[in-house]
Amino acid sequence: MSNEGFTQLVDAHYAQLYRFALSLARNAPDAGDLVQQTFFIWATKGHGVRELSKAKSWLFTTLYREFLRGRRRDSRASSLEDLPHGENEPLAQDVDRVARIDAQAVLSALQAIEEPFRAPLTLFYLEDMSYLEIAEALDVPIGTVMSRLSRGKAQLRAQFERAEAPGARVLPFPGTGGACAL
Repeated sequence: MSNEGFTQLVDAHYAQLYRFALSLARNAPDAGDLVQQTFFIWATKGHGVRELSKAKSWLFTTLYREFLRGRRRDSRASSLEDLPHGENEPLAQDVDRVARIDAQAVLSALQAIEEPFRAPLTLFYLEDMSYLEIAEALDVPIGTVMSRLSRGKAQLRAQFERAEAPGARVLPFPGTGGACAL
């Protein structure tokens, strides 16, 4: 593939790959690294893809596999970045549900979903991929994709219900350092 062809490939798929990587990695630097590694692998091994129409699927599959490989490697060591963040977010105003659900809230809820379900949801809703394309990208049967989408939607729904439930937040009790539910 020529340099111009490679540049066109990057231009055509970078944003979609980055969004997918961000949904998996949950932070921008790691997402950027995953995308860069994916394009590096394409540059070294992509010539093996016979049909350029399959390039998108190949790139998503490669990115997902690199994510899994990195996660296995990282599971041997933990980082301070992996610790849960404090609850610094202000309470939402009491407005109707649709007004509260914005893009950031959806992405935050998506990040709370277990990874096997988050990947298909991201590819389906954010990347507009078909079940078949998702199955090829994740290297799983199409039935598994449908099942994971269904379970992922249920987890996403539960995330929104928890976010809206009154008394769901736990705050420190003044003077004791303990916690009490509100």
